[in-house]
Amino acid sequence: MKIRRVVPNLRGTKMPESRAFYVDVIGLELAMDLGWIMSFSSKDNPTAQLSVLTNDATAPTHPDVSIEVDDLDAVHARAVASGAEIVHPPTIEPWGVRRFFVRDPNGAVINVLTHVAKR
Repeated sequence: MKIRRVVPNLRGTKMPESRAFYVDVIGLELAMDLGWIMSFSSKDNPTAQLSVLTNDATAPTHPDVSIEVDDLDAVHARAVASGAEIVHPPTIEPWGVRRFFVRDPNGAVINVLTHVAKR
C-alpha cells in the first residue's frame, strides 16, 4: 500500500481571508474550493497541500488530517481489526473521493481517502 499524501486540515470561518492569505502571502495555489473547504497546493510540489474547512459537508465531525492512500479497503480493514473507532464509514463523495474517518489513539480524527471517478 502506498501513501500518496498527507494534508493538514485547518478549521476556519474566514474563507475569503484564508484564500487571500494562502495564495497572496504564502504563495500556494488554490487547488479546490467547494465553499465549505478549500485546498491549497504548491505549484512546485503538488503533494504539498493544506486545507481550510468550516464544516464537513457529509460527515459528523471535522477531520484533523487527511491521508490519501491507494488501498482504502486495506486500511479500513486494519483499522477495524485494531478496534479503532470508525467515526464515518467508507463513503463515495460527490467530489470524487472515497473516504472514511477513524479516530487515532490521541483522539485526532483522520480522514483516510482515495480518489475515484466522479459520480
